[in-house]
Amino acid sequence: MDQPFEEFQKVGKDGFDVAVRSFGEVNKGFQAIAAEVTGYSKRAFEDGTRTFEQLAGAKSVEQAIEIQSQYVKRAYDAYTAEVSKLGEMYVGLARNAYQPVKSALAKKPA
Repeated sequence: MDQPFEEFQKVGKDGFDVAVRSFGEVNKGFQAIAAEVTGYSKRAFEDGTRTFEQLAGAKSVEQAIEIQSQYVKRAYDAYTAEVSKLGEMYVGLARNAYQPVKSALAKKPA
């Protein structure tokens, strides 16, 4: 008589364990993404500050235009690289968060 209840408890415990592992993976992934975004923001701010200092010291309009053009190219290249990297990180986050569920489903009898 206790057999169905024990089976139900085991399924509930297994499901909870899978959810906790999955949540842990999501948490690690979001921490890595937050660290990456923070680092990118810091680098972008520092580059903008350096560019402003260079612009303030420009001797001619042509030099200012060249400084600004180089900055725009660097900023665009850094942004596209960062967006690509973040996309890969989000895909990895989803894959890692699903892995405990996938493993649990593979262990279940059909």
